[in-house]
Amino acid sequence: MEMNSMFLIKEKNGLKKDFSLLLSMMDYARFITIQEVEKLTVEMLDYRCHDEANSIGMLLAHFDAVERIYQALTFEELTDDEVEAYAMKLEPALSLGKKAAEDIKENSVEYYLENLQRTRKKTIEQFKNLDEAWLYEETEWWYGQKGNNFFKWFHVFEDEINHRGQIRMIKKLYSKENQEATVE
Repeated sequence: MEMNSMFLIKEKNGLKKDFSLLLSMMDYARFITIQEVEKLTVEMLDYRCHDEANSIGMLLAHFDAVERIYQALTFEELTDDEVEAYAMKLEPALSLGKKAAEDIKENSVEYYLENLQRTRKKTIEQFKNLDEAWLYEETEWWYGQKGNNFFKWFHVFEDEINHRGQIRMIKKLYSKENQEATVE
């Protein structure tokens, strides 16, 4: 991500116009996420304010899993059974919850950011090979409604933005808890 074009939604990365617009928004969402987490320690990444809560590490793993499942859902012509099998490989990060809390921990921020970067690189390479008409292809989606690939990829970064609010809250709770601990 080039900082000098971060606030410009425009053609980039050798992509066709509509893919460039989509990627511009995805890049900005990811840029802000990275700023939120890039200096966090493993302790901060693993912090959970209660037993039902997500950790920041869990959420970063979730971002990666969501993008990977959408790669499968939109780039590959998989059967429902194949999609289900692939989704199971992405667990527990895809669904989060108790199993994710048990399994997703003790990783550095570099680990999570490298995974996110590797997955995004694959997304960009696929975008480069697709015609813009692909973005507007409609399929059955949620709740018996139609959805197009543009919406599906909008949802990938919309989900990240939504969970980034959790990351900010977790950081505040961690800071507050640790300030209180040092005062005692």
